[in-house]
Amino acid sequence: MSRKEKILAMLQEDPTDTFLRYSLAMELRTEGDHPSSLEKLDELTRDTPPYVPAFFMAAQQLVDLGRVDEARTRLRNGIDQARAQGDGHAAAEMSELLATLGELGEEEDEL
Repeated sequence: MSRKEKILAMLQEDPTDTFLRYSLAMELRTEGDHPSSLEKLDELTRDTPPYVPAFFMAAQQLVDLGRVDEARTRLRNGIDQARAQGDGHAAAEMSELLATLGELGEEEDEL
């Protein structure tokens, strides 16, 4: 049984388990199924409360796919949500990535 199959089997028992849902999104990313991975991460960002790591991982994946503007939006939303949940560490990590993207964007504009 593959890792993905194990996660899916556990999700059958508890489809609301945040960590399992996140793990499935990461497994889909590893398999190269980016649309499904991003969809699962989006679902996590719409939970109550939103799952903050999903914003960061979605943004990283979007950057890898060359979808930098979407990544910036995801990071801004994630930073707001992290601050609302009192997660300063996550907000700082996302802010750092956002700043890096801004710098990359400026370099691209100069080319």
